[in-house]
Amino acid sequence: MPRLVAGVDLGGTTASLALADLDGTIVHENKIATESYGGPQRVLERIAEGILALAEEAGQKPAALGIGLPGLVDMESGTSRFMPNLPTNWVNVEVSQILSALIGCPVKLINDARAATLGELRFGHGREADSLALFTLGTGIGGGIAIDGKLRLGPIGAAGEFGHLAVLPYGPMCGCGNRGCLETLISGPALTGEAVRLVRSGRAPILNELVKGDISLVTPKTMAEAANAGDDVLKATITLRGEYLGIGAANVVMIVHPEIIVLSGGVAEMGELILEPVRRTIRERVSMVPTEAIRVEKSQIGERAGLCGTLALAADTVTGEPS
Repeated sequence: MPRLVAGVDLGGTTASLALADLDGTIVHENKIATESYGGPQRVLERIAEGILALAEEAGQKPAALGIGLPGLVDMESGTSRFMPNLPTNWVNVEVSQILSALIGCPVKLINDARAATLGELRFGHGREADSLALFTLGTGIGGGIAIDGKLRLGPIGAAGEFGHLAVLPYGPMCGCGNRGCLETLISGPALTGEAVRLVRSGRAPILNELVKGDISLVTPKTMAEAANAGDDVLKATITLRGEYLGIGAANVVMIVHPEIIVLSGGVAEMGELILEPVRRTIRERVSMVPTEAIRVEKSQIGERAGLCGTLALAADTVTGEPS
């Protein structure tokens, strides 16, 4: 029987769990409610219970587990440092030690956006590109960098925090303490907040009709439908926000010059409404180095990128390969 590894992609509302063989082929998977209000210990206990249930189905325990966490982690010590969107913020929680004791295998931590980058590198666009930069565009914005086929994490695992690139010097205040960060401009809440304003002011009539006046139904998906159907003011708003993202991407190009820039997450599902202004802005703003060969594309594995990345991290732990 081939050896199995486990992966966990922990989010604010749900956690995706999986068992896979060492080449990343998933054999069993499940989703559970995070129930983060119960505190770190209870969340980790529920994750362990879920993984052990999958292990019982598979007939063997995992040889290692990788887990992606939504915040700052200390990969070396296996400790969460700060989870901004989870109750208590998980300050200095010994995640690896707790899960390892509960499940009985080594546990490796990684930031969730870096996990998604590793997943894209191994199982998505990275199969045809040695260097890539990934932007995760969801409730927040994260990212990651791969160069020469290797995930680059920096000394504390924080390389690739693209959401806090400041592109509008006197823009909205960000939760990080800076102003005009990408996260304040092109994250899901930033986009939908602007769309709600347009609906309420009567400037997005098609969107208003699509959601039947219920602003709680405004999402990047319904925004894209309305913009493509003729809501021109809404489309212009999306284009402008895409140009802001393009400024951030242009800065990344000047620093890293990746072969491909990958967009993932719910906002990326808007497709060409976001991709086109990013591509155009890179061409307009980068003139010192060639950009013709740099591609900007949606993720090939979508919402599964983070989970796939944690499975790759676990497999590397077993084989001794560097991530």
